[in-house]
Amino acid sequence: MNRVNMSGLLMVALLTVLTLTLESDHCTAGPPEKFCTWQCLKLTLQWPGSFCLGLKNSSQCRIPPNIQNWTIHGLWPLKAHTCCRCWPIFHSDLKELDPELSQLWPSLLKTHSSFLFWKDEWIKHGSCAACVEGMNSPLRYFQICLKLRERFDIERALEDAGIKPSCNQSYQSDEVKHALARVIGDDPGVQIQCINEKGREVLVQVKIPLSQNLTLGCLHEEDQGTEPQPTLLWHPCPHDSPVFYFPINHDRPHQPCD
Repeated sequence: MNRVNMSGLLMVALLTVLTLTLESDHCTAGPPEKFCTWQCLKLTLQWPGSFCLGLKNSSQCRIPPNIQNWTIHGLWPLKAHTCCRCWPIFHSDLKELDPELSQLWPSLLKTHSSFLFWKDEWIKHGSCAACVEGMNSPLRYFQICLKLRERFDIERALEDAGIKPSCNQSYQSDEVKHALARVIGDDPGVQIQCINEKGREVLVQVKIPLSQNLTLGCLHEEDQGTEPQPTLLWHPCPHDSPVFYFPINHDRPHQPCD
C-alpha cells in the first residue's frame, strides 16, 4: 500500500474517532434549538460569611482576604447539565476577566483554585447556556455572569434597608425579602436560603430566576430538582423565624461568630 493510500486511511480513522467522541459528549452539530432544551436559569449568589457553615468539612473553607461582598455561585440553566464535555476552557480564555472573577467569583475551598471552580461551572452549566448566542463561549458566558452580578447588587439593597452583617442582630424574614425585592423583584421563583447554625437561621444564598433573554422571572420554571445542591443543610429561610446575617470572618470562616 502506498503512502498516499495509507495517509487517506489514517485520516478516515481519525475523523471516525473524532465523530464518535463528539457524539458521545453531546457535541454533534446542529441548530441551537435542537440542544437548547432549557427555558430558565438561576443566578445564584452566596454570602461568604456563612457559606462555610454548610460544608461537611468546614476546615476546608477559606475566604480570600480581598473578599468583602456577595460572590457568584453560578448561573445555572434548569433541567440541563454538562451538555458538552468536549468544549474545553483554558485560563487564557478568561485572562481579561481574571481580576473581576477573582473578586466576584472566587473559590471558597482550599481544595479548589478559582480557575478550577470556573472550569467546573463552565463544563456543568456554561456548556448548556452556550446554546444562547450571547453566552456561546467561555468568555461570553462569564462576561454575562459578571454583568448580572453587577445588576443584582443585593448587598447594597440589604444595606440600604438597614440590614447589616452582625453576630447579634437578627432580622425578620419579611424584612430581608422586602429589601431584596428592590433589586430582584418579588417573583415566586426567588429563593432566599438559610442554614441553621446552633438554632439560628443564617442567611447564606439567594437564587434569582431568569428567562433565556435574562429578564427577571421565568414562566416556564417548574421542578428545581436538577439544580446543583451543595449541601442539604441549606433551605428556604423560614417565614416565622428571625434571620441572622453573619459577618465575614477571614481568620475563622467556619466559625464566624464563635
